Amino acid sequence: MKKLLNTLYATTEAARLRKDGENVVADVDGVERGRVPLHMLGAVVVFGAISVSPPLIGALARAGITLVLLDRQGRFEARVEGPISGNVLLRRAQYRASEQPDEIVRSIVSAKIANQRSVLLRVLRDHGEEMPSERCSAIRAAVDRMEQILRRVAFTKEGADVMRGAEGEAANNYFAVFGDLIRGPDPDIRFNGRSRRPPLDPVNALLSFLYTLLTHDCRSAAESVGLDPAVGFLHRDRPGRPSLALDLMEELRPVLADRLALSLINRRQVRSGDFETRDGGAVLLSEVGRKTVLTAWQDRKKEERRHPFLDEMAPFGLVPYLQAQLLARHLRGDLDAYPPWFWK
Repeated sequence: MKKLLNTLYATTEAARLRKDGENVVADVDGVERGRVPLHMLGAVVVFGAISVSPPLIGALARAGITLVLLDRQGRFEARVEGPISGNVLLRRAQYRASEQPDEIVRSIVSAKIANQRSVLLRVLRDHGEEMPSERCSAIRAAVDRMEQILRRVAFTKEGADVMRGAEGEAANNYFAVFGDLIRGPDPDIRFNGRSRRPPLDPVNALLSFLYTLLTHDCRSAAESVGLDPAVGFLHRDRPGRPSLALDLMEELRPVLADRLALSLINRRQVRSGDFETRDGGAVLLSEVGRKTVLTAWQDRKKEERRHPFLDEMAPFGLVPYLQAQLLARHLRGDLDAYPPWFWK
């Protein structure tokens, strides 16, 4: 159990949340592990097989505290609210902001490019001496070009469309050298450019699978705070597309997904035998491969880093929920701007 901002996150399997006076109490195996006063909370988010007592559900509803239920993978299942909710006002603010998204788009794009650039810099720092000089030169050139794009995004007076173009240019530079980050000896695991629908090689299959997992988490995060996951800022509205979830994912995927993919390949936890090629050339993870990646994904989400805006330690798995809360606070007018998540 961890409290961040005004939200209580319960993540321990088989825990039980109950009401004791005006407090939420978390028990594990019959032993009290945590206690938080109700008046300090705006929401309670429960992951997986955790029981919540009926008296606590009633107390949360009466106090206007939202209870959000997610499955073990963090997918949204339900939200329990009392009769009074601020979600309508929040969503109206979201819809208004989506008509003039420039500053939110600037924040998202800046963080995504900066985090992609940090991934490249980390590889140069950790493995540059053992890499061929031409590969190092290519990565450094991409880093320098992305720095120029980042400055352009920060100072441009143009609108969201120009920043979308800058984001695409930075992504092209990033993925142009992504294959140089792969150090595993398996000759069948090589990256020759991004392919999506369908992925045409093992690296793209792994990236696409991880991006899908992260999108689920970001969609759950948006829904957990009452935002409409279909209405975004960077991504335009399209029927059936969770545009806001894709927005939230952009700043997070270089670190949460791309670095995990590289680690799995370079440490030989995932090999060419963990993939299957279907008719038409689509490459997908096998059942065994999916299990390996899911285990690594859950382990990565438990790792803690200091949140740059909150200045508190938080597991990677909670970062989408924290960012959704910060976006909601900005839309309500509590924050002057949306503070994106920068990896350091």
